[in-house]
Amino acid sequence: MLGSPRIGPNRELKRAIESYWAHRIDRSQLEAVAADIRAATRSALTAAGLDSIPVNTFSYYDQVLDTAVLLGALPPRVTGAGIDDDLDRYFAAARGTADVAPLEMTKWFDTNYHYLVPEIGPATTFSLNPEKVLDELSEASGEGTAARPVIIGPITFLALSKAVDGGPAPIERLDELLPLYRDLLGQLTAAGAQWVQLDEPILVTDVLGDAAELAERVYRYLGETDLRPALFVATYFGSLERVLPALASTPVEAIGVDLVAGGDQPVAAVPELADKLVVAGVVDGRNVWATDLESALGKLVALRAAAGAVAVSTSCSTLHVPYSLRSETELDAALRSWLAFGDEKLAEVATLAKALRAGRESVIGAISASARAQESRRSDPRLHNGKARDRLAAVLAAGTTRGPAEQRRTAQDARLHLPALATTTIGSYPQTVEIRKARAAVRSGQIDQDEYERQMKAEIAAVISLQEEIGLDVLVHGEPERNDMVQYFAEQLTGFFATRNGWVQSYGTRCVRPPILYGDVARPEPMTVDWTVYAQSLTAKPVKGMLTGPVTILAWSFVRDDQPLADTANQIALAIRDETVDLQSAGISIIQVDEPALRELLPLRSKDKEDYLSWAVGAFRLSTSGVSDSTQIHTHLCYSEFGEVIGAIADLDADVTSIEAARSRMEVLDDLNAMGFSNSVGPGVYDIHSPRVPGTDEIAESLRAAVRAIPAQRLWVNPDCGLKTRKTEEVTAALRHLVEAAQLVRAEQ
Repeated sequence: MLGSPRIGPNRELKRAIESYWAHRIDRSQLEAVAADIRAATRSALTAAGLDSIPVNTFSYYDQVLDTAVLLGALPPRVTGAGIDDDLDRYFAAARGTADVAPLEMTKWFDTNYHYLVPEIGPATTFSLNPEKVLDELSEASGEGTAARPVIIGPITFLALSKAVDGGPAPIERLDELLPLYRDLLGQLTAAGAQWVQLDEPILVTDVLGDAAELAERVYRYLGETDLRPALFVATYFGSLERVLPALASTPVEAIGVDLVAGGDQPVAAVPELADKLVVAGVVDGRNVWATDLESALGKLVALRAAAGAVAVSTSCSTLHVPYSLRSETELDAALRSWLAFGDEKLAEVATLAKALRAGRESVIGAISASARAQESRRSDPRLHNGKARDRLAAVLAAGTTRGPAEQRRTAQDARLHLPALATTTIGSYPQTVEIRKARAAVRSGQIDQDEYERQMKAEIAAVISLQEEIGLDVLVHGEPERNDMVQYFAEQLTGFFATRNGWVQSYGTRCVRPPILYGDVARPEPMTVDWTVYAQSLTAKPVKGMLTGPVTILAWSFVRDDQPLADTANQIALAIRDETVDLQSAGISIIQVDEPALRELLPLRSKDKEDYLSWAVGAFRLSTSGVSDSTQIHTHLCYSEFGEVIGAIADLDADVTSIEAARSRMEVLDDLNAMGFSNSVGPGVYDIHSPRVPGTDEIAESLRAAVRAIPAQRLWVNPDCGLKTRKTEEVTAALRHLVEAAQLVRAEQ
């Protein structure tokens, strides 16, 4: 295993951290919960028979932030903020405070996990702070565990960092970091570490043109260190083919390859691997489908003929999958047999290791059960809905374009009569304790559906009233009835299964339950119309219909792997298209189809990106092309560096695109201008991922910067993202400032 989940099987860490932030528990109580989670993880891995247990995979918030602390790379605004407690300083970097802006956040490669982006500038002076990794190694050693510290490698750390204050590209400072890594290896050796895992997933991408040269230079330098443990360089999320020969030429003892996302890699063509341990990632660490044990064993046997030795592993950390299937009592037997969560993947690793060591016959029962499950999945009728497929083909054949943008703008202006710098929010409002209690009560049968709907309508009425009082121009219903922006739709579409306890970490204490998309998708009936129409009945201002787009539903689900993603995306898009048509028929004039995950699924290699963007844009346009020109289509994007998909954002052809911009200080607007973006845009002026409330002047300055880049008539004013994770008092204060700032800057035009 390259790493494990760390939130606790029942989200114990999430609750403890949030209690610490709220001052309900102290640091010692938080640390006790964390220590229990780490101990339980080590115990489970040891009990499964693993001979090397990863440590330092635990994090209070994010492993990249942990590495920035390890290397003394927190920005001066954090280190100089006068925060004496190291843990509070750490959380200030992650979340911000009233006086400290947090680090930017973006996607971890092409996963749904978010990392905090280190800032490297002229003022950054690297220094080693190894207390966390040494403490976690000491915990394990005290139990007699054969622990393997896991650390993000220097190439990946710098490649994922951001240059600030006019400094050079962070990778240019590699030589400054290498002595710190060499020092760390010596300290870990002295503390008893026999192996160290250095994670270098950046090597499977083409972000660095000289990746092979860098890998050889770095790992020759570290490998030639006199006092060090054995070195295991782990890569994942793609093929190491381009870099494998260079890395194999260095003195490292082990190299990890992802044989799921990376396919069959040319190990036999690299003779230097004959004296290396190849850690073969044959069990998918990112998706929930059970491993085809026969096929995986065949790969392992072939690999063993070319490598010095072979170890069985997950393809990446199982951070990305839920803990266990045990609590999913509503699964039917067939679907259960197709799945493997974290515990089940651990068992698969152990089974394959035994087969490799003792022969296929030693695990024949498991291999036979695996074969039966694979055949069951291939033949299940839920995976092949001929009627839905025929209708999709007919809609695609008829075309998926709307009228020209200028024609649409004219029709929408005549219908909506909105001011320049129109104000709105992205969709959700705070999910209060009362909302969560009502949802739990209806699930447990304490209240019936009618009472639940009465309570949700009361919440919608309160949210509409609040927005009118604040003075927003375009309102939302607040989504109190929605548990999650993807799960809500998955529960109403065919082909999905929504888990009970399938929690995974998205960022910090934010956890999600990705639904399992296992079959063909169709929409049996409208999903949002009644709630939106009710909200619109309470106000004369326009209320946006709120939908999640096909690419985001795809990205934030565990998706079937037996057909191309493009085919599955189009099935979802057709369902969303039907919903937009019904919303329009019910009198809704603005419909937002969110695609925050557009950048997330972008392939890691340039050669694959054009095809992805083509079908991703096509799916969005399919989902939004059923409405008239006078219905305004919005979309929303967040959590990402957008430069690589800026052309695709324009090709979506949404009438209004709201986009995360507060933490990146409006940088995205320059990218949009550079490629001639001419539709309306709402760059986020309020960072909702932090508890701090921006003042009117701060927001006004952001808006002035935006107006310098985009004409005011095409600018919208909105937060970076939905508000469900924030407190009502924070949201109310921030939105008042947002409206005041919009009025101030509007008057200046």
